[in-house]
Amino acid sequence: MILSNVSKFYGDRAALSKINVELEEGKITAVLGESGAGKTTLLNAIAGLISYDGEIGGVHGKKPKRREGCSYLFQESLLLPHLTAEGNCRFVLPKSEWERIPGMLGRVGLGGRERAHPDELSGGERQRVAIARAFLYPHSVLLMDEPFSSLDLALKRSLIPLVHELWEEKKSTVVFVTHDVREAALMAHRALVLRRGEIVRDLPLPAPFPRDFLHPPEEETLVSALLD
Repeated sequence: MILSNVSKFYGDRAALSKINVELEEGKITAVLGESGAGKTTLLNAIAGLISYDGEIGGVHGKKPKRREGCSYLFQESLLLPHLTAEGNCRFVLPKSEWERIPGMLGRVGLGGRERAHPDELSGGERQRVAIARAFLYPHSVLLMDEPFSSLDLALKRSLIPLVHELWEEKKSTVVFVTHDVREAALMAHRALVLRRGEIVRDLPLPAPFPRDFLHPPEEETLVSALLD
């Protein structure tokens, strides 16, 4: 996916400024930067949720249109409260594919919890439903907006490898916004650093997978240096 001269202005402020980058198909690209750097705006532009100047994947952004085949995993689970875990997954699938849901919920550790409503689930369990839903939705592009930031270390340690395992089977193109250098080092093939709407650093992360949460690759140090 190629982004060509992508800019987004809110009044006189440039949230994105002439972004030119090629996101490699079937790979995970982490996007880091301080609050207000333009990370979430970039995701929303890729998803077609906002207008923008320039072109993304051959699509001009003057008239935004939700990108087909694009799944989204948010910081908050954003489950529909009146639906069960299974119902939230059914919501994104045609009825002919509902048979896939029990297996996916089992894989994310929710076997036996299919009929629980969001208010009956812990925060970690709700995020597991969101992960299942995101991977069940038919997609070629997955956008992740800090999906682990509200979780404790124990949950991160279990969910990051799970998400990577699910990605390995699909090999979708992933853009992963995070403020956590370790998450980027564990998950991504490449790290981009945004600052005031511009890409100021671009670093490949060639370490093999899987990567150890407690002993992440030396690239973590390199990514940390990019943020200085």
